[in-house]
Amino acid sequence: MIRKFKFEDEVHESLQCVPMAVRRKLDRVGLKIGLEQWKSLDRGERLAICHLPVDSSEELDALGVFIREAMKRRLGVEPKSLTDAQRASAEPPAAPPDRVVSHARAAGFALSHAVWSRLDGDERFALLKMGDAEKPSHNLGAALKEFAVPAIAETDQPRAK
Repeated sequence: MIRKFKFEDEVHESLQCVPMAVRRKLDRVGLKIGLEQWKSLDRGERLAICHLPVDSSEELDALGVFIREAMKRRLGVEPKSLTDAQRASAEPPAAPPDRVVSHARAAGFALSHAVWSRLDGDERFALLKMGDAEKPSHNLGAALKEFAVPAIAETDQPRAK
């Protein structure tokens, strides 16, 4: 089963982009699939990647084999391997990174340590991927709202001069 976020509804309909839950699976498996490589897979292969479980090391290994073989068959190449540090990003930190907090605040949300701690791993991973870059994703605000991150009260926001 795949974790489907509402802010990605369109992604799940078409599978033309890599869903957030698949991005986390890929990080856990240690493989990098670019958008064009993803699009080269047929819909059945993309659905299988979406829905195959990754709860045990055997399931992670099986998914990795499936992806490597599908890409080799379609493109004649294997996907790139991630470094250990990149693989580790599949397991978000215990505290929200400062940049994610800052981008959340700019979007009008108060992402505190307490709020972060009540989010599950998939939600934290999504916020990291969308909010820990120089420029946050356009979906960051929608994700924060979906994850019930509290909005900053008007009185808490700085007033424009």
